[in-house]
This record gives sequence, C-alpha cells and structure tokens, in this order.
Amino acid sequence: MREAEPPPAMEEEKLQQLRSKVTELLLREEWRESIQAYSHFITLCQTHIPNTTHDPNHLSKLQKSVCLAFSNLAEARSRLKDFSEALRDCDEALKMESTHFKTLICKGKILLNLDRYSRALGCFKIAIQDPQANANSETLNGYLEKCKKLEFLSKSGAFDISDWVLNGFRGKSPELAEYIGAVEIKKSEISGRGLFATRNIDIGTPFLVTKAIATERVEDVISAKVLGKNSDYYGIGLWLLASFVNHSCNPNAKRLHSGDHVIVHASRDIKAGEEVTFAYFDVLLPLSKRKQMTTNWGFSCNCKRCRVEEGACCKKDMRELEIGIESGVDLGGVIYRLEEGMRRWMESRGTWRRRIPAMEAVVESVVDAVGSDERILKVFMEGVKRNGGGGGGNLVEMERAMKLGRGVYGKVMKKQAMRNLLELTGMNEQS
Repeated sequence: MREAEPPPAMEEEKLQQLRSKVTELLLREEWRESIQAYSHFITLCQTHIPNTTHDPNHLSKLQKSVCLAFSNLAEARSRLKDFSEALRDCDEALKMESTHFKTLICKGKILLNLDRYSRALGCFKIAIQDPQANANSETLNGYLEKCKKLEFLSKSGAFDISDWVLNGFRGKSPELAEYIGAVEIKKSEISGRGLFATRNIDIGTPFLVTKAIATERVEDVISAKVLGKNSDYYGIGLWLLASFVNHSCNPNAKRLHSGDHVIVHASRDIKAGEEVTFAYFDVLLPLSKRKQMTTNWGFSCNCKRCRVEEGACCKKDMRELEIGIESGVDLGGVIYRLEEGMRRWMESRGTWRRRIPAMEAVVESVVDAVGSDERILKVFMEGVKRNGGGGGGNLVEMERAMKLGRGVYGKVMKKQAMRNLLELTGMNEQS
C-alpha cells in the first residue's frame, strides 16, 4: 500500500525552514555549509516539483526558489574558487530563467576571474538591461568598463603600470589581463622544453602576462634582485607558461611580479627563434658562486657566458667586478680589463673579430653579457651625472639610459614615467 504524501502545508513549512537556514549560512559566509544546505534544498525542491504541476502558481514559485538556490550555490562555490562547478550551477539557474539578474552578475564575475573577458562582458550587458540594474548601475558599469579594458589589454599587450612602479611597488596592484605575445613552446637545447620567440622582440617589450594558478606568501625566500619585491614580503607561485622559461647566466628576459600576475619582458633584443631565458639567481655573481647556485637549484649551466668564463684568464678581474658591484665604485676599469682578458682568450681560438668597445659603451657590453640590471643602470646614470646630467651633449647617454631602463622595467613603464623614475631615485640630476 502506497505511503501517504505529506500535506502541501507541511512541505512548504519544511522548505521555508530550510530556506531560512541556508540564507543565514550564506550571510555568515560559511561557504562549505552553505553548499551542503543549498544542495539539499535544491534536491528537496526538485523532488516536489512533479507533485505541483496541477498548481501553476505554486510550481512557478518553486522553480524561482530553485533558480535562486542555484545562483546562491554558485556564489558559495566561487568563494571557494571552485569555478567550474560554480559555472555549472549558473547555467542550471539560467536554464530556468535566462535573464536572472543575480545569476548573470555571478556568472560574469566568475568568467572575469577566469580571464574570459568577452563572455563576462556578454553577461553584464544582459544584466544591465534588467530593471534591478538601476540600483546597481555604478557597479555594473564598472564591470562593463573593466571587461572592455582587460579584453583590449589581452589583445594588444599595451600595459601601463607606471604609477605603481613610481610609487615603489606599493599600494593596490594594477589591473592586468592575461596576455601571450609572440612566443611558443619548443624543445630546448638547454633542458627539456623551453619558450621561444616567434618573431623579433625589442628590448622592454612585454610578451607574457599571466596569473598564477597557485601562490603562497613566504618571508624572505628569493633574492629581490632576481624576482622583484612586492610590498613587504616575498611570495612563491606557479605560473604555467612562464615555468617553461629556462635559466641562463646570459638571460634575455626579466620578470616583474604584481599580485598574482607575472609580467615578462625582453631585457635585451630577442631574435626570432631565440630561446627566452631568465636569471634564476643573481647572475652578476662570479662563476664560482653561480656554479654553487646551480647546484642548489639542481642543474648545471652550460650557457655561452659560463663557457667563456671557464676558459678566460680573468678570475682576478671577475672578483674585482663582484667587489665593485657590492661597494658601488666605478666599474668601468674593471669591466674593461675583464673584456681584455676575454678578448685574449677568444683571440687564441680565432673567435674574436671585433674591436673592444669604447668606455662609454662598457655598460652596453655588460648588458649583452648578463642582461639589463638595475645596479648597472645606477652605475651608468652616475657616470651621466658626473658628465653634466642628461642635457646638451649628453642626450646620447640619456637615450642609452632610457633603453637600459626599458630593459630593467619594460615598456610597461612609459617614457616620461621612466625619466621621472630616474629623477626620483636621484640618478638623473639635470645640470
């Protein structure tokens, strides 16, 4: 004999009690408990829907409750960064009501977080047509503008973080979009697979901006000279595409961290087909210390620079260079002697075919060897200042400084902002 069904009034009372409970959990931001409660509420409602087909008003009310429950369930899942399930919940809600305001906002925010800017924009465009948008017009218009801006940045790579850099990397991190420039993954002669340029990339040009799939705040983990310091702590993270970049003591790219994002730009000109390389540690260290660092990292470096230094009879000059960098003295003479030693070594092998550069080009020679570095920029600017600053006859030197600055900070620093930065750091005193 079939068991009697509970009266509709009892069903409604039970649903109302459960509805009150899940709303309270959501308001208290108890996300995991909210997910469990909303899942139970949805199951209960869906069980009773077939029994209410005879009452259109009650059926409509029940379906609206399920739609809102799916929307709130998506919100709770998104707070726990379970974005794939959250999107499925949004789609379930939109099946019931294709223009459900709260769900469209929730789905748009999730898609925006996943860097799917055009799809997020579509959600917000539909939502803003809803009468409820009048009370939220400022917020919605903000989302619309943000989507448009990030969509443009993701296609153009025209980033500008000048204000943030000028402020000493303090304050709110700039808004960044996922961007992949002219690079591809290929088999590397250095190790495994690497990232390669598909066309020529000028110094300073950003060619990769990407968000970490996992981050962790850790105090004093890695040298700020290499990875860049953000605020008052260091962090570690996993950036998928950037993780393909191999190490070289003769790197051609630098990275700058901003929040969860990493910005990768050319620290010198990169030719099409050339492998993109980072400095995993401070490559201004002498060969012996670099070897120790590679051992700590679990690999050995066989880059062109390491091979040259292995055979060059200039270890004393290398040590002088290290001391000079640490003490901030004039490095010109030391670098010049270092090049002399390298020239003699390479001449003995018939590989040196160019004139030793003049002293004013010494910094450019070092940049060719180790990539752009803030300390080299400071040394160069001290020389410019001693020669009368950046005016008059020193315009050529200032242009070199600007190029070196682009190698250090990238073209995400605009030209005037770069000049201002040199002035703020006391390196560019006009005569």
